[in-house]
Amino acid sequence: MEKIGILTGGGDCPGLNAVIRAVTRKSINEGYEVIGIRNGWKGLVEKDAITLNLESVSGILPKGGTILGTSRTNPYKKEGEVASVFVNYKALGLSALIAVGGEDTLGVAAKLSKEGMPVVGVPKTIDNDLSCTDYTFGFDTAINIATECIDRLHTTAESHHRIIVAEVMGRHAGWIAIESGIAGGADVILIPEVPIDIEEVCALIKRRHSRGKTFSIIVVAEGAQFKQSSMVLQEEKLDDFGHVRLGGIGEILGREIEKRTGYETRVSVLGHIQRGGSPTAFDRVLGTRFGVKAVELVKAKQFGQMAALSGNKIISAALSTATGKLKTVDQEYYELARTFFG
Repeated sequence: MEKIGILTGGGDCPGLNAVIRAVTRKSINEGYEVIGIRNGWKGLVEKDAITLNLESVSGILPKGGTILGTSRTNPYKKEGEVASVFVNYKALGLSALIAVGGEDTLGVAAKLSKEGMPVVGVPKTIDNDLSCTDYTFGFDTAINIATECIDRLHTTAESHHRIIVAEVMGRHAGWIAIESGIAGGADVILIPEVPIDIEEVCALIKRRHSRGKTFSIIVVAEGAQFKQSSMVLQEEKLDDFGHVRLGGIGEILGREIEKRTGYETRVSVLGHIQRGGSPTAFDRVLGTRFGVKAVELVKAKQFGQMAALSGNKIISAALSTATGKLKTVDQEYYELARTFFG
């Protein structure tokens, strides 16, 4: 019996267990054995794996996170780890590997594919910033959670006549900020793709207040930058994928707004709450469809490919193309949001 391995890497998000369940059930139906690799690429470096069966995946569909665990391990960052990946791939008797992750995890998968490993990808990220797919699973849950939080911030902001800054996730792409901001009726939305003009932000708030409004909601992505300023960091240390830890833009923005406008301002950082909890129906279905497609790609020996959503169809796309360039918010979409600013 041929064996298919599956791993989940990078940041966790709702819908990962839906993919694991779909891959396991579809593989068993097709006559494969399924091996779950623990903790992303780290599990393949260390040969940490378990057998998955119908019992293993029973009841996991509505659960957030991943039963396999995850890590930000990048085998290309440490000498000898790529060799260990190939050695352990063979030692586990795998015929193919399904890697579930975002730009970083699938970037490793693309490199391994070029080196001859039979790899298929499944796109996962709450940031929705992977190219070649209309949506990644996890994004819908994240924007629904963020929207609910913004709705709740509205009521307290209005009651206390305050400005409230809501900081959401989004390192290089502002999809969470713009979609939750539009859905939540934010008065200003700030994203990494468009540098923050603090004078314009304050002017928008003052204009709104001049119309008799006594509160405002500002949504800002964690990776947003001020004009003539660098990205706001929490610490300089890099992870294995070369990412710095972000955070703090909301606090700086809040202080500047209060200082320049005189309006009382508070800051709410949503953080990892956007990653947690049960996936929406959309993400459960999308994750399921991606998982089934991944097994079909394995069966057809179409390696180096990734399951992707195009319109309402699940297609395949080259891993190298999908990870070659981030999908960011375009100016036209941002102008749509600006219609409701101030």
